[in-house]
Amino acid sequence: MIKVNFIKLNENAHAPTYGSQYAAGADLYACEGKEVTIEAGETKLIHTGLALEIPEGYAGLIYARSGIATKRGLAPANKVGVIDSDYRGEIMVSLHNHSGEAQSIADGERIAQLVITPFLAVEYNETNTLSDTERGEGGFGSTGKK
Repeated sequence: MIKVNFIKLNENAHAPTYGSQYAAGADLYACEGKEVTIEAGETKLIHTGLALEIPEGYAGLIYARSGIATKRGLAPANKVGVIDSDYRGEIMVSLHNHSGEAQSIADGERIAQLVITPFLAVEYNETNTLSDTERGEGGFGSTGKK
């Protein structure tokens, strides 16, 4: 198991927690010291009170929690947040309210989930040609529905 060090920047911050033994994402908690209201169509940065030390070769990906996304319309504004391994600042979640009514986030509420994952660093090489494939330049919907 890989260990990820963290610092509580606020004494009221919650450590990330897994909801079950096989959960891929660890829950992140709001650390605002008060309830925060996000109006319909509005985006707000929500503090977690945590800073992480993600190992080199890994990234932290912040995803929506299915419950508040589906039932309340709250999800990360950037769809998936990316935390690079060299970032040491506070983890904040940019929550957007997709619903038609104001939504409140309680202090200590679970607001997103964090997945730590390896990634490949690549070297981009400019060229004049690319290899041929059966698909070729076929994009958006080109492989059919079934």
